Amino acid sequence: MESNTPLTPKVRRLITILLCGGLTLLWLLDLAAFYDPRGRWENWLPLVTGPLAAALLFPARRPGQAWRVGVVATGSLVLTVLLWLYAPLDGGTWSALETVTLLVLLTRAARRLERPATAVTLSAALGLAVILLPLRVRLGSGYDTLMYSNLLTFAVGGAVGLGCYLRLLDGRRARAMATVRQNERMELARDLHDFVAHHVTGIIVHANAGLMIQESSPEQIKPLLEGISRAGSETLDSMRRLVRVLREDEHETTRPGELLTELERLVGAFAGNGTGATLEVGPEVRGARLAPEVETSVHRVVREALTNVRRHAHGADVVVRLGLDGDRLGVEVRNTAPGARTTVPTGGRGGFGLVGLRERVEAVEGSLDGGRTEDGGWCVTASFSLLKAMAGSPA
Repeated sequence: MESNTPLTPKVRRLITILLCGGLTLLWLLDLAAFYDPRGRWENWLPLVTGPLAAALLFPARRPGQAWRVGVVATGSLVLTVLLWLYAPLDGGTWSALETVTLLVLLTRAARRLERPATAVTLSAALGLAVILLPLRVRLGSGYDTLMYSNLLTFAVGGAVGLGCYLRLLDGRRARAMATVRQNERMELARDLHDFVAHHVTGIIVHANAGLMIQESSPEQIKPLLEGISRAGSETLDSMRRLVRVLREDEHETTRPGELLTELERLVGAFAGNGTGATLEVGPEVRGARLAPEVETSVHRVVREALTNVRRHAHGADVVVRLGLDGDRLGVEVRNTAPGARTTVPTGGRGGFGLVGLRERVEAVEGSLDGGRTEDGGWCVTASFSLLKAMAGSPA
């Protein structure tokens, strides 16, 4: 189970730098404690075991996380048993870097390993490795060894508790994301119902007209049949895209062919709250043909982006732009920096809003992205496919 916590690349880099700095500091402390110019092996050994264990902290595709955890736990336990049986040392190899590394790996194993049996087994092995570390050192009495082991037991318990808590948060987030995706699918299903009904009504009207004029005006039958064919093809395309989604009972949708009118009304209502908002539509967009489910997706992207601006960027000005890029429609909603410091929008990187919107946009073969701008504002961009012009169509 990988972490689903939304972190920007800058935050990830900062965490990596802090982690490297902390591990380096621990190694320097071990160096100050164990370094011996005479070069005895029991003094340089802890300076090697710590970095070897810490090297497996950093993510890598191979070996997998379970294998890396297993190697560290097994290596630490084997070294502890060998030193305890054959050569308990006065200085010992109980380094701070190795101890902290084992505790970090324990937290990560309890949090991220998917299979419960694997997570429990490896967590138990890591916990045992930490608790037995005092056996490497000749402390003078069994009581001292037991005391240090008891202290490390509390550290192990804290690491396991933290890992399980983070695992619980990840599970809640995954379920919330699944709910968002399901809600978007249900919403798309209602749109599918509405637009299929719209197209089928047009097919019936064309067919009835053809029956009425088949004898008086047979030359007009061909355009009617072409209209029926076009409407049927578009209906089938909509059904193929969205046939697997469920239906939602309550939904406010966009009527077919009235996307620009609805967007003007939406942006106008947003600007009526005292915030500057403008809609910029390229001249070529007005003649473009969009599938009905694409129209509703464009409307939904703009609506959700404006809603996030109202919630999280008070006083910011907004510009909604629609333009064509080849055979695709580009949609951009950009706002300036808010008047006061705010939190990351719900539709931010990895947030539920962006998850739901991306689910909806990708269902109609589009793409969606969002992020902060250089001036401290926010920008949401989406791209959608256009319908190809067909015989008898206006485009």
